Parts: sequence; C-alpha cells; structure tokens
Amino acid sequence: MIIGEFSEITGISAYTLRYYEKKGLIRVGRNSAGRREYSADDIEWVKFIKRLKDTGMLLRDIKHYSDLRYEGDASIRERMELLIQHRKFVVKERDKWNWYLHNLDEKIGIYQKKIEANK
Repeated sequence: MIIGEFSEITGISAYTLRYYEKKGLIRVGRNSAGRREYSADDIEWVKFIKRLKDTGMLLRDIKHYSDLRYEGDASIRERMELLIQHRKFVVKERDKWNWYLHNLDEKIGIYQKKIEANK
C-alpha cells in the first residue's frame, strides 16, 4: 500500500512516516516506480513505535530497538532488555504522576472542606 493509505490506517501522518524512515525507525520497500510500498507487517511495527513514543521512549532508543528488530531473532534478548529497562522508566513515571494526583486530591479536599464550612 502507498503512504497515503498507510497513513490513514495507522493514524500517523505521511510527514511523520517519512521522518521515521529518514531516522531509520522504519525500512520501507519501494515498488518498480520507486514509490514507498508498505506491508501489513509495517502497520503493526509503526503502531508499536507509536506506543513506545506514547510511553515516553526517546527516539534514539526506539532507533536502537528498531535496528535490533531488523537484525531478526538473534537480537530478541537485547530487545527484551531494552523493553524491561523502559518498563522501569514507565513505572517510575506512573508512580510520580500518582504522587502528583494525590497532592492535587489533598488540595481539592482542603478547598471542599473550606467551602462546606462557609455555607
């Protein structure tokens, strides 16, 4: 499929897809006319890249993961280790945001008590 169709399916702009390709995150085949030709496997890969980005993984780390992915099964252990390390980061971020949420809830509770007391 061509870039426009692929963009629509993945929800990622053609501009971003070209950027990912330029940065080496995705490797896209070309047809006889030299146009990008995406496969069904590319869909899942790009969706995974998006999920990694959404969890805060840096592009340089995604690039490293991508390079390993294109090496094949020989790199599974190293890819798993990257994901384990990133998971630790995500857990720390979640805990941090839970703490922020707790602080906000406490302040809201204080205001609610003051408002109730002034009725």
